[in-house]
Amino acid sequence: MSGKIGDNPYRASGVVAAAAGGGAVSWCTTAKTGAFCAESGAGYLVNTCSTAFTATLPGSPTIGDQIAFVDFAGTFDTNALTLGANSLKIKGATCDAKVNAERGAVTIIYTGTTQGWITTAQANSGTMVQEQFIAASGGNQPTATGCIVCTDYKIHKFTATGPLCVSAAGNAGGSNILSYMVIGAGAGGAAARAGGGGAGGFREGNPPGTPYTASPLVATTGLTASVADYTITIGSGGAGRCSPPGGPGSSGTASVFSTITSAGGGSGGWDGCMPGSDGGSGGGEGENSTGPGCNFGAGNVPPTSPPQGQPGGKGAGTTPGYGGGGGGGAGQAGQNASTNLGGTGGDGAATSIDGAATTRAGGGGGNASESGTGGPGGTGGGGDGGDGTATVGGAGAINTGSGGGAGSGSGNGGLGGTGVVVIRYKFQ
Repeated sequence: MSGKIGDNPYRASGVVAAAAGGGAVSWCTTAKTGAFCAESGAGYLVNTCSTAFTATLPGSPTIGDQIAFVDFAGTFDTNALTLGANSLKIKGATCDAKVNAERGAVTIIYTGTTQGWITTAQANSGTMVQEQFIAASGGNQPTATGCIVCTDYKIHKFTATGPLCVSAAGNAGGSNILSYMVIGAGAGGAAARAGGGGAGGFREGNPPGTPYTASPLVATTGLTASVADYTITIGSGGAGRCSPPGGPGSSGTASVFSTITSAGGGSGGWDGCMPGSDGGSGGGEGENSTGPGCNFGAGNVPPTSPPQGQPGGKGAGTTPGYGGGGGGGAGQAGQNASTNLGGTGGDGAATSIDGAATTRAGGGGGNASESGTGGPGGTGGGGDGGDGTATVGGAGAINTGSGGGAGSGSGNGGLGGTGVVVIRYKFQ
């Protein structure tokens, strides 16, 4: 063999020099089976048969340094190898990457601080994937409790109008979907022979696989994040009617997040002649001496799928002891009144989007006059209906979108509860 035989820097046991034309990579022949620090100029056989682990890239590489990785056991698809960026960039982003294809192989080269490590070759399409995650600010950020891996999720709860500022949109490998709950404001209760206020519309979106228990009203898709400032609008509760002279309450206003609008609740009706209003959930019918009528407000107005709310209940009664119908709730229609008994407000809906299961958007109870008993508010914060001749209707709980209870006789109707918006996403 002609030519000079030079010194071999890869004499050490377990290292084989790369073949001619293979680039500046020499292979370690002992497969890695756990986390390790990769070195420039080396190629690694990686065995993730037992568990996924991380290869941390060099902290001070030189431009032109190369490293290669090969799936030794054909298990990267189930136990991916993570390439730790070590405070540098991979493909221009300061986040780790995963080699996640069966029998995947990838060679990377360091190109400097702007782009960092990039691929020069890879076997199997989509071998190296970087997980990028949503980053945002705004609203209150409570600590989630009572759910699985909450440490990987952030929650933004808005109880007043303000911006959600998304600074990073993430990707499908990490996260790029915003789960949401948007509740419009509840309506105010009517007064004197009156129906309860309807709850604000309840809308929730959550893609399958996220670790919390959603409401039965959930849409199985969230919203794809974009780098933008989203204006979150929180609806204002409708005013309860003053008595005297009595009359219907006021409807709540809508809460809005991006393309999701949840309508305000429909106001309670009055005395059988002014009907309950339509809304996210409908207002209850006022007392009706001719028996249960059809003057209750419709829910799910405008219509959404799944429905954002339910209708109010019917009023009824004869002298003495009229009763007003209950306002509709997110999960249940307002209950019908009967003689001497106001209708119960419809129940709300429960979700664990912000940690522990919480019920919101209950309907307000209808009133009962003279010696009757007012209907209780629906679960989730609905205000109780008044009874007797001068009982004030209960207010809907704030930031639940619940309806106000109807006032009885000279008692005023209760104020509707303000709306609320909760945004949730995976951030790591």
